[in-house]
Amino acid sequence: MGDNKLPLVLPSAPVGESESLQELIGDCRRMAEHWKAPVAKKPDTVPPASLHGITVPAASAHVVSGMPDYGD
Repeated sequence: MGDNKLPLVLPSAPVGESESLQELIGDCRRMAEHWKAPVAKKPDTVPPASLHGITVPAASAHVVSGMPDYGD
């Protein structure tokens, strides 16, 4: 088998010491080139007349019932 080890990335702040926001942003910018995301496909539009309501799972009903537009 080949040597497929990932490169070691060390934190910019010592262990136990929190990073500043600027350090975190810098770390993210350096790593961004390694994270490739597929181009998002635009969802198909649906005419409002074709929507006939929603079904809310029983486990999530408490969330919807707490919204003034949908509860009661």
